[in-house]
Amino acid sequence: MNALRLKEIAEDTFGWPGLRPGQQEAMQALLDGRDVLLVSPTGSGKSAVYQVPAQLLPGPTVVVSPLLALQRDQAASLRDVDAGGAVTVDSVQPESRSEESMEEIRTGDAEFLFLSPEQLARPDVVDRLAAARPSLIAVDEAHCVSAWGHDFRPDYLALGRVIDRLGHPPVAALTATAAPTVRDDIVRSLGLRDVRQVVRGFDRPNLWLEVRRFVEDEDKRRALVEDAAARQGLGLVYVATRRDAEEYAERLRDAGRRAEPYHAGMKAAERRRVHRLFREDGLDVVVATSAFGMGIDKPDVRYVLHAAPPESPDAYYQEIGRGGRDGKPAAAVLFYRPEDLGLRRFFAGGHADEESLGRVAEYVHDHEGTLRRAEIRKALEVTPAGLAKAVNLLARTGAVAVTGKGDVRYAAGGPSPDRAVEGAVELDETRRAIERSRVEMMRGYAEHTGCRRRFLLEYFGEPYEHACGHCDNDRGGDAEPRQDPDEGPFPLHADVAHAEWGDGIVMRRDPDRVTVLFDEVGYKVLSLDAVERDGLLTLRG
Repeated sequence: MNALRLKEIAEDTFGWPGLRPGQQEAMQALLDGRDVLLVSPTGSGKSAVYQVPAQLLPGPTVVVSPLLALQRDQAASLRDVDAGGAVTVDSVQPESRSEESMEEIRTGDAEFLFLSPEQLARPDVVDRLAAARPSLIAVDEAHCVSAWGHDFRPDYLALGRVIDRLGHPPVAALTATAAPTVRDDIVRSLGLRDVRQVVRGFDRPNLWLEVRRFVEDEDKRRALVEDAAARQGLGLVYVATRRDAEEYAERLRDAGRRAEPYHAGMKAAERRRVHRLFREDGLDVVVATSAFGMGIDKPDVRYVLHAAPPESPDAYYQEIGRGGRDGKPAAAVLFYRPEDLGLRRFFAGGHADEESLGRVAEYVHDHEGTLRRAEIRKALEVTPAGLAKAVNLLARTGAVAVTGKGDVRYAAGGPSPDRAVEGAVELDETRRAIERSRVEMMRGYAEHTGCRRRFLLEYFGEPYEHACGHCDNDRGGDAEPRQDPDEGPFPLHADVAHAEWGDGIVMRRDPDRVTVLFDEVGYKVLSLDAVERDGLLTLRG
């Protein structure tokens, strides 16, 4: 009965002629009271997974989304259909409007409430939502909750406590890209129960994958501008720095293209102007840093060019996934110089401030009871972001407990401040090691001589046993020997252990090497000859 009703609602309310693979499976699990982790490609209709069941569940639906533009776009699209109404609570709109939104949720005049994790750090917001008894919680871009995720956001860490405070109704955690370790971290961090993991194929077969290599930086810049200027349709050019965004946009305008830069250093009004032009076909190309990211949901982007490699294959796949969402051909081209990875290694090298960690740990330890974060910030003169990072690291050591309202206290039986700081520094070093390993995996993609699609899909743990015929390395034929993923002593997804690097999981097998994702040090590529000769890996379980 539920399956039929789901299809009827999808068609009658939202105008969708049918449900896509994975959607009905995830929807049914939510209706059965289970939590769901849905990993599905960009443009595959993840939002439908919570929007349709929401019509059958009594009580409001809370949607946690990291970007204001994304929240507003989704709320506006829901207001265009008879889905029960949608409102937002954010820091930009007048407080009176947010108050009206909360009242509409309380009275049942709106079904959907969109807000950011930062809003859920406010005890008054959480208390009022708890009183409204939500029937469903959706966490969009759920990879942000994972310390393994390429776009980790500390504010997401409190969501598990907030979910419990709201009575833990069914939770839909949604993301387009999540390797197995990220999926495990999402489940743990959100406290998902009886979780149904629905992982659909990562493959985007309509994307042409290509890497163009250069020695001189100016040659690369000139080639990218010529390439973008010659292409038809709407395009995105991703760059590493704000300065490059401005420079490439100027060069493309000189080449006759309607081009605009987009980066976090621009005024909000200017960013909104560029976003509007992009959405309304007023541009040929946007040249952007990663700030032009989540929530970019235009179906007819025909090419995504990268002027430099991003920090990980995770981020790269997320960004090129903005091309060809209408299913028509689109190109994803990386313009690559090995030297460009130096900037990414620099970004991956930032470390936690040990002094700040010590001050926060000592202060919380020396004060009995629960402390408001504002009190700690004022006493120690630390920034909100600095305090959030310190608290999150100390919480992961078991030294600090954070209440459902976001307040902080020293955990009973937790380690001493000195031991807590030591553990926090080790955790941060693990994070940096993982980030550095991802930079090297991005190098691996750029310098790969085999099928690029296979490289990316197996990075995410999805077997791909043949060459795609739709990348620069195998234009219609096999560019590398095929490898049975279950062949040999270390099959794909095998749990393994290394004497120095600890536990890991096999993510990729090639005839002569194996790629392992280790819990503590990230990705490592090992020669199979050396592994077998020296006994470097052992199977676990």
